[in-house]
Amino acid sequence: MATAARVTSLLLSPPAALPLVRLKRTRPFAHISTKTRLIASASAAAASMASTASKPKIIDSHLHVWASPQEAADKYPYFPGQEPTLPGDVDFLLQCMEEAGVDGALIVQPINHKFDHSLLTSVLKKYPSKFVGCCLANPAEDGSGIKQLENLILKDNYRAVRFNPYLWPSGQQMTNEVGKAMFSKAGELGVPVGFMCMKGLGLHISEIEELCTEFPSTAVLLDHLAFCKPPIALFRLSRMPFPYEDLSPLLSKVVSSFGDNRVMWAR
Repeated sequence: MATAARVTSLLLSPPAALPLVRLKRTRPFAHISTKTRLIASASAAAASMASTASKPKIIDSHLHVWASPQEAADKYPYFPGQEPTLPGDVDFLLQCMEEAGVDGALIVQPINHKFDHSLLTSVLKKYPSKFVGCCLANPAEDGSGIKQLENLILKDNYRAVRFNPYLWPSGQQMTNEVGKAMFSKAGELGVPVGFMCMKGLGLHISEIEELCTEFPSTAVLLDHLAFCKPPIALFRLSRMPFPYEDLSPLLSKVVSSFGDNRVMWAR
């Protein structure tokens, strides 16, 4: 009781009456052993890394790059008649990605350079941790596109190939000898084939079905929602800015029909 009374008296006394106590300064964590401090530091670092690793990366699943006018003049010429009217060089792309918070992208070989993949290959080699490439199938009648496809995948590390039916020789289909050889080779090498049916899937669905039936090990992508309805880009249908939330019902139908593991969204 006496001790309690003494403490109460000190607490209730005016500030001037309180005894002055000098506190000894100690080094931070001086009471913790070196081993414990190391463990604590390692744990904090691991937690920080885990937090960073858990942050989802934003990947654009479909875009293009082409040479700047200067690059085209010096080293990477455009295919005749396919000169671009807008900037699309890699420096411009990187700037746009930084502004939009996009971490990486799948770059599809553009028609501006047609079957000359040298520009895109140089970009992929310069930024291997940021970009992966999708090459463009060359359906030349001499079959040279088959070897080109193999080289692009094995030597230049392309991860997919695009089939554009409108690049096939006049009067021929993707199911001709060259088309089947390239489709089969893609499956053999473990890369998917993306179909670019710009005039509508219905015009080419029988070809795609035949290829898939004959070579079931080849994975298939249908670019741009297979150009089914709607026939124009989604952002032109929306009355809202990105991420176009008023299109949610439409996209929900797509996901529910195909599954979220079979749909890619490119921003």
